[in-house]
Amino acid sequence: MFIFKDPVVFWLILLVPLIVFVEMRRRAGSNFIFSSEELVKELKPTARVRLRISIIILRAAAILLMIIALARPQAVLEGSKTVSEGVDIVLALDTSTSMLAEDFKIGKSRVNRFDLVREVVKDFIKKRKDDRIGMIAFAARAYTVCPLTTDYAWLNENLDRARIGMIEDATAIGSAIASSINRLRTSKTKSKIVILLTDGVNNAGNISPLVAAEAAKALKIKIHTIGVGTKGLSPYPMKDFYGRTVYRNIPIEIDEESLNKIAELTGGKYYLASDAEKMRRIYDEINKLEKSNIEHLGYREYSELFGYFLIPGLILLAIEIFLSNTVFLKVP
Repeated sequence: MFIFKDPVVFWLILLVPLIVFVEMRRRAGSNFIFSSEELVKELKPTARVRLRISIIILRAAAILLMIIALARPQAVLEGSKTVSEGVDIVLALDTSTSMLAEDFKIGKSRVNRFDLVREVVKDFIKKRKDDRIGMIAFAARAYTVCPLTTDYAWLNENLDRARIGMIEDATAIGSAIASSINRLRTSKTKSKIVILLTDGVNNAGNISPLVAAEAAKALKIKIHTIGVGTKGLSPYPMKDFYGRTVYRNIPIEIDEESLNKIAELTGGKYYLASDAEKMRRIYDEINKLEKSNIEHLGYREYSELFGYFLIPGLILLAIEIFLSNTVFLKVP
């Protein structure tokens, strides 16, 4: 593709015919005056006189090439306009002590809920492109693990630093939703998503989960909720009198009714992750669901071509000056 950066310069081309006309009139005259035309009537113009017109052509061509150079001709090396998929996502993760229950397995190894969630979330982040992703951790209160970012390496580093017990123990689902909303409320992106994962019942915080969900709905923020854990008794690690890890089966209740209402109210979906495979499938499904087109104007790279016109123009001008002062020198 070939373009001119400053095409307005081409108006100067209108001066070229005028310059040619004036120069031809100037060169057509003679400085010698004869008493009678009969004295020179038989004289024929020499080849040098006939070729003198070439000087005018050289000057006109030089001016024309310089004008083209001034218009800055450019070749477009690369241009792009791409449409990619992206949304703003906040991952809200439960870090209450109940997430230490070891009712999941990776291969043959038993793992606690939070370690599995961390691994699955990292896979989810890896599959996203062009998204801004933030992270909220919550227990008795919510705090920001990572603001919205496209730096996924930094996001994963912050996820690795999140620990069970960093916050006083309880489950403040309403506070988690409110904090997630606060991260998304100024977003200009068309699609704003919260993925809330918990294994408990709201029992802390000053904000009701449903009231927070109403606020999310007003701000057009969709919330997908995930209940994590097996139903019934779950093996929970404890220390015995000798400091050894022993397991005790304890009941851990998930408020599925509230999680379902939150999702339904905001246009999201509720999922129950009762084993490792189901949890992976849930995040894969959300990954496929939550995509929206974002148009990115790409960059263009140009190659300047003015030299291809300026240099020949200067050469022609130099030739014209040389010939005018040597071969075609006009003596008065």
